[in-house]
Amino acid sequence: MTFLEKLRCLFTFGQGVALPLPEFSEAKDPFALFEQWFNDANKSGILLPEAMSVASCSPDGQPSSRMVLLKEFDPNGFVFYTNYGSRKSADLSENRKVALLFHWNVLQRQIRIEGTVTKTSSQQSANYFHSRDHGSQIGAWASKQSQQLSYDDELKDRVKKYEEKFAGSEQVPHPEFWGGWQVEPHYFEFWQGRASRLHDRLCFEKDSQTQAWQTLKLHP
Repeated sequence: MTFLEKLRCLFTFGQGVALPLPEFSEAKDPFALFEQWFNDANKSGILLPEAMSVASCSPDGQPSSRMVLLKEFDPNGFVFYTNYGSRKSADLSENRKVALLFHWNVLQRQIRIEGTVTKTSSQQSANYFHSRDHGSQIGAWASKQSQQLSYDDELKDRVKKYEEKFAGSEQVPHPEFWGGWQVEPHYFEFWQGRASRLHDRLCFEKDSQTQAWQTLKLHP
């Protein structure tokens, strides 16, 4: 965030400020439109505009969703990081289909993204891991994410264990069980709130043959 964006976040308690409603874009590049909207969310002063819902589905058809933080995006896709032993990683390893949702209420905007996932490279995961603060790195080692605690203080004891284990190390090593997932989209929906619930819904679908993006609009 810029200094001005941080001030907006501070004075609005992270709720953000509404920006003037724009003319709804019919750009042909969904990644460029996403970047524009994401930047607008940052400028509004919303706390954690990078927060997104990740929805996965188990092999037996049970959907689940959770909030995570978007860490990287470019025309290749959208990246978040997690423990590969977590429930979402177990789902995504068996069923690569995934859905993302960004919701910026003060701007009356949301973006739905559907696609498939692949793991980021070990080097990319390590680079991000080492950019995190020390406590988060220790936490990644200590947490057996999504598994049941054996006793109440198990996590606390595991944090202590890994703090002691890596106390003399120059840096906390990147655990192989922790890394990124990259979502490669094949569908975007940009939703802009309007008066009288006559909302705009602009969609982009990737042609499986030509890989070109096709645009369409939906009734609200």
